[in-house]
Amino acid sequence: MSKIKPSQGAPFARIMGVGGYRPTRVVPNEVILETIDSSDEWIRSRSGIATRHWASPEETVTAMSVEAAGKAIADAGLTPQQISGVIVSTVSHFKQTPAVATEIADKIGANKPAAFDISAGCAGFGYGLTLAKGMVVEGSAEYVLVIGVERLSDLTDLEDRATAFLFGDGAGAVVVGPSKEPAIGPTVWGSEGDKSDTIKQTVPWTDYRDGEVAKFPAITQEGQAVFRWAVFEMAKIAQQALDAAGITADDLDVFIPHQANMRIIDSMVKTLKLPEHVTVARDVETTGNTSAASIPLAMERLLATGQAKSGDTALVIGFGAGLVYAASVVTLP
Repeated sequence: MSKIKPSQGAPFARIMGVGGYRPTRVVPNEVILETIDSSDEWIRSRSGIATRHWASPEETVTAMSVEAAGKAIADAGLTPQQISGVIVSTVSHFKQTPAVATEIADKIGANKPAAFDISAGCAGFGYGLTLAKGMVVEGSAEYVLVIGVERLSDLTDLEDRATAFLFGDGAGAVVVGPSKEPAIGPTVWGSEGDKSDTIKQTVPWTDYRDGEVAKFPAITQEGQAVFRWAVFEMAKIAQQALDAAGITADDLDVFIPHQANMRIIDSMVKTLKLPEHVTVARDVETTGNTSAASIPLAMERLLATGQAKSGDTALVIGFGAGLVYAASVVTLP
């Protein structure tokens, strides 16, 4: 018989606050057209993207994260000293070690929290949210900061007609804390590694270091394959998340999918047969694809503009490189 004392955490967890940061530079499609043979009309019709934000040298992964984190902590009504866990999802922090989460934790003034990075591409926010929920319910942390942050402009090949217009920079953050009732539903997540070449980095860092390639590594993808997978397979995952939470599409107030592409978002809405009353996040139009940052950034904008309100029931789903995915139903802060 085990002598280990059982963990004593909260009965449930919830999102308590949200914050975001978008770089000051707004980049219209006209800038992208300087390096690829395309048109504004083609970019808009293919992706729905009109503008995106690109970070300045001063707007580092750390700096953007600190700004978003500060807003999320304030929105939650907490102080940085109350944060006992920091989870950062990113693929664009170029130091392998230490984890950028440790630097962010220090800069926001947290008191020696658990801090670590994860790499789950565009599903990274969902992965981080699930881990944070587990920490709160298990009792190893009371308030956990989850950050999705990217400087994808550093990993964009501006001569690649298939991807040059897609990516943007930014940071989104939420605080997860204890709840007396369920407010973050079961996560439906997984991976399809047999499709890992569909979205990938062009070459390993070592190829660039060793002079085997002259061009800095970038993110590339097979657009049509990604589109088909996202629309048909991820709609199934989204439905599974609804089922796991014990609700139907009619019970939803808000749908916040990863902001990858407007056509994907609209197709998922149609496949899921979402009612007209459901507010759908379409932040991709002015923010582009910010990978792990896209869901919390879209969430913050919906709340800030009044398109969504505190207490609304939202379906969130992230999907991307790996291919990985994560979906759950949450109550908005």
